[in-house]
Amino acid sequence: MKNRFAFQPRYFLFWLLYFVLGKAVFVAYHWHQTKTLSAETVAGIFGYGLRLDGAAAAYLCVVPFLLFLVGSLAGSRFPLERLTRFFTAVFGLVVAVFTVADLELYRAWGFRLDATPLQYLSTPREMAASAGSAPVPLLLSLGLGLLGGGWLLYKKVVGRLPELPAGFGRGRAALASLLYLALLVVPLRGGLQQIPVNQSDVYFSSQPFANHAAVNVSWNVVNSLRLQNGGPNPYQFLPDSTARRLTQQLYAPTGPDTVALLRTRRPNVLFIILESFTGKLVGHLGGEAGVTPTLDSLSRVGVSFQNLYAAGDRSQKGLVALLSGYPNQPTTSIIKSPRKTERLPHLARTLRGQGYSTAYYHGGELAFANMKSYLVTAGYEQFTERADFARRDQNSKWGAHDHVLVARLLQELPRQRAPFFVTAFTLSSHEPFDVPMRPRFPGTNEAALFRNSVYYTDHVLGQFLQRARQQPWWDSTLVVLVADHGHHQPGDTPNHAPAKFRIPLLLTGGALLPRAQGRQISAFGSQTDVAATLLRQFGLPATDFPWSRDLLAPAPAAWPGGAAFYCFTDGFGVAAPGGTVTYDNVARREIERTGQISPQQLQFGQAYEQTSFADFLKK
Repeated sequence: MKNRFAFQPRYFLFWLLYFVLGKAVFVAYHWHQTKTLSAETVAGIFGYGLRLDGAAAAYLCVVPFLLFLVGSLAGSRFPLERLTRFFTAVFGLVVAVFTVADLELYRAWGFRLDATPLQYLSTPREMAASAGSAPVPLLLSLGLGLLGGGWLLYKKVVGRLPELPAGFGRGRAALASLLYLALLVVPLRGGLQQIPVNQSDVYFSSQPFANHAAVNVSWNVVNSLRLQNGGPNPYQFLPDSTARRLTQQLYAPTGPDTVALLRTRRPNVLFIILESFTGKLVGHLGGEAGVTPTLDSLSRVGVSFQNLYAAGDRSQKGLVALLSGYPNQPTTSIIKSPRKTERLPHLARTLRGQGYSTAYYHGGELAFANMKSYLVTAGYEQFTERADFARRDQNSKWGAHDHVLVARLLQELPRQRAPFFVTAFTLSSHEPFDVPMRPRFPGTNEAALFRNSVYYTDHVLGQFLQRARQQPWWDSTLVVLVADHGHHQPGDTPNHAPAKFRIPLLLTGGALLPRAQGRQISAFGSQTDVAATLLRQFGLPATDFPWSRDLLAPAPAAWPGGAAFYCFTDGFGVAAPGGTVTYDNVARREIERTGQISPQQLQFGQAYEQTSFADFLKK
């Protein structure tokens, strides 16, 4: 009897050890970060992480333990061992896939695998392109090694299922099986405490990587699918009235905007969104010199915003922030829910109501990450995407390269009814960074490939603008150049760091007044502020964009130099002239601060997170 009924505890131990093995692979894969930790902290990754590992193991034991109960009642004819092995093989493979996918996604995104990649399942080709720079042979080897390790663990720890001892009745066997099943409640909940285990229970360090490494990735995926951000608001830091009051301080009415940048109140608008253009590679923002010579030269003859921050870290989040002036969410994106996006304001819709024609250009597939439903709702009349380009021009894993895209723009803009609002979204500086030009910068690592792809897009942009200046529509056109988000390269910037979120925003074009040329705007702002800034220059109200602030108007009294809120996976940052503070929502503590900041800056970030997420839930 002892051997027979030790099978279930051994089975639980197998899954627990399998998760520990996966954690060891994660720690080793990210050795450049692991080696910065003390031995005690590395041990804490495994020790503190056991609670979530145990919870995940318990969930995977429920079905086999139920089978064990049925098998005890049914007798030897029930194929208990075969069914258990089949279940284990299937879910062992699933766990291995999660573990291996998480290795590279964490390196690129800075957070553990959750439900986020599921929004890309409808566009598998684009998913593959995103992973184009991943070391596939290494990841496959690690996956096979993890499966092999799991097989050995199963043989050593679980082994064969012993028969019931002679004379031991089925009822007694079923009762023992039921007892083990009931005992799973303890590890399922992570202990006997009132509140079930969650991520925060394994957060033990002041170093984010150590906390992230302690999380069980399989538990994290399932938990994120379960939550789906349906409420209640998990970011309840302050009384709602206090949170709203603090948030509104940034949007408090100020004096009139007396800055005039344009020759006309109804210019054509060419709104170009630059994929992954981080301020770290833009010379006039203090980044590396020589990577973006076009943008740097434009800063001397256009209007440059020196302290603009991306609202989030994904393309679809950047779209919503730029075109709807709406904040991002820390664990999801409103673009996933067409019901919610239908209630957002849109620049395209607003300008279309003023007589503008509208069009959207992208070399890739608009279905990616549910962007097309958002753009259709936005009111664009014409779409040009991957399928609209000749197959010979689709020379990128994502679709048509940027030089093909801008050539199409040059061809079709003269036929666009004026005034027009045309949005173009580049793609060549997205992973895997394969661009059709000779490398400008040496190296084959990710940073070098990314740097060359940004240089290529900047070069293509320069050629486009040079030819555009000869077109009849140029003199009445405002060109807006802004990034969709930043990037962790070069320098492998931490996921929370402000350097990852600082991006360029430039205004150029023939519609600019001569006295506006070379102007630099130092106010701190977010992508969400672009909408109100443009609308006020057009003499239009921005009341439909309550989360957008005119960066050319006098700053609010509470924020004399402005402020920018940004969020990353379950955390946020607030950048202001005095410095930046970043905060971990799971650990409920600061990550780091730079410069001299006041306690009110952190409290404002908490208020903004709470208020904006409450607004998202109500949409």
